Amino acid sequence: MEATVRWTGSSGMSFLAETGSGHAVLMDGAPDGGGRNLAPRPMEMVLLGTGGCSAYDVVLILRKGKQDIRGCDVKLTAERAEIEPKVFTKINFHFVVRGRQLKPNLVERAIKLSHEKYCSASIMLAKTAEMTHSFEIIEDLELPSEHQTAA
Repeated sequence: MEATVRWTGSSGMSFLAETGSGHAVLMDGAPDGGGRNLAPRPMEMVLLGTGGCSAYDVVLILRKGKQDIRGCDVKLTAERAEIEPKVFTKINFHFVVRGRQLKPNLVERAIKLSHEKYCSASIMLAKTAEMTHSFEIIEDLELPSEHQTAA
């Protein structure tokens, strides 16, 4: 895996990050640190990546378990240390999973597997942060099930 992060110029604190897979994202600092608040902070990107990593696992695990999942949101709430290095000290993941007849025990299992076995990002952050997880399931009655065959 490779990435390049390039400071975009002498004024401000914006950085252009380019991934080895060919994608780019802008990061910026807070105004009190010389930034212009044009993009997410680098540590926000760490939190976003962790949420994406975990949500990816949950969706994949539930699909493999033949669950009719239609949506997965995760809200992350984090606290950081007061002094440098300002590592994450607490992170809560609240999953809102939508689908048809999702089994709560399988949703809970998918979240647990993500955080204990598959999500590299959350496993790394667990070295400094207390991790907590919660979830809710919303029954989705909008569309026909992707697992049902036509009659």
